[in-house]
Amino acid sequence: MHLILTGATGLVGSGVLDAMIKMKEVTKISILSRRPVAMAEAANDPRINVVLNSDFEKYDPAVLSQLKGGPGLRLGIGHQEYVKITKTFALEAAKAFQDLAPSDSKEPFNFVYVSGGGATTEPGRFSSLFARVKGETELALAAMRNNSPQRFHAMSMRPAGVDGSAHEAIRPYLPTPPLALRLMVPVLLPVMRNLTPRFHSPTEPMGRFLTELAMGRHAEQVRGAEGKGVQMVGEFPIVENSVFRKIAKLDSC
Repeated sequence: MHLILTGATGLVGSGVLDAMIKMKEVTKISILSRRPVAMAEAANDPRINVVLNSDFEKYDPAVLSQLKGGPGLRLGIGHQEYVKITKTFALEAAKAFQDLAPSDSKEPFNFVYVSGGGATTEPGRFSSLFARVKGETELALAAMRNNSPQRFHAMSMRPAGVDGSAHEAIRPYLPTPPLALRLMVPVLLPVMRNLTPRFHSPTEPMGRFLTELAMGRHAEQVRGAEGKGVQMVGEFPIVENSVFRKIAKLDSC
């Protein structure tokens, strides 16, 4: 199976790329990036093709021709720049990717958007920029899916506290976080893992889960969790971290 990945140089994206590399069912990995991807270069895997695109608001035919046939994972990240990276880039990618599935294929194009815990599709007066923009993106993707239910299966997953500390395969390739975050993480992560595990998103199992969603797996389990960690906007599922943890068998109930 051919899969497409954006955001491969970040924490979540590195976890997803590691999962893709380890899965024999994945026959081709197209990484859409604005710069070279060190982890992909180090892997030296013939299945990996890094497609450089300097502007994620535009997808010319030469770029799209290298992406045909693959479901995609879009990993979202001053106010205008945040909206551009988190919302505009994701929606332009979704628009460009809608027609990548072969017209004679019975399989839809699966588009997985990585949102975040706390995002909301019903913002209030005190909702944060993060919560509103992520939710707006989810609603726009939901409209795309609901307008093309047979060809384009978009979905959203909302991880919580993303933790790559135990994921040895990706650690050499992660960007150095800001000083404040470097000071907070050693204190907060142990508390999260031990006292509030439902808010914990370890990158290794999450990378595999996101890859499997792009491959069309877990659809029945996700649908079955509606109202119990999955919000449906028409045919568009928004999967909370608690559902990922149950499907990944990190939680027993």
